[in-house]
Amino acid sequence: MEPKKKQERAIVHLEKDGKHYYYGNLKALTDHWDKDAIGVSYTYLKNLNISEDKPYRNDKCIIRRGVIITSPNKSNKS
Repeated sequence: MEPKKKQERAIVHLEKDGKHYYYGNLKALTDHWDKDAIGVSYTYLKNLNISEDKPYRNDKCIIRRGVIITSPNKSNKS
C-alpha cells in the first residue's frame, strides 16, 4: 500500500483594510472584488508573476499567491 501524500493547492491571498481573504485563483478574487475596490484588473494581474515572495501591492491592497497544504483524502475500503 502506497503512503498517502498531503495535497497541495494554489491559493490567492488578498489583504485589504487590515482583513484577509482567500481565493482559489485570481479569477475568483476579481469576480468578487471589482477594479475600483482593489485598484487592479484581472487582465493586469494574470500577466504578473505573483508569489509569496513577490506580491502585488498598491494603495488599496496586497495580493499574494501561495500554497495551502491539506490532509490526504481518506480512501474508501472495499
